[in-house]
Amino acid sequence: MINPLIEKEIHVQLEKLTLQQQIQVLNFAKSLAGTMPVGVPGKDLLQFAGTLSPEEAKEMLEAIEEGCGKVDLNEW
Repeated sequence: MINPLIEKEIHVQLEKLTLQQQIQVLNFAKSLAGTMPVGVPGKDLLQFAGTLSPEEAKEMLEAIEEGCGKVDLNEW
């Protein structure tokens, strides 16, 4: 649902931009719309509760911490 006040303000600002800038805004809006996470409700995941053993859960947590807990500042 589009907020009418925001839509009006965006339109006002777009009128001030060049065609190239308007295209940039459009591309940015498209990129935002494409980044919405898709998932399932938590209640649908309850069927998996308790399926990991404590050892498996610990192993998974360690793998996540090792693989996801570090940032390589030189990567970019």
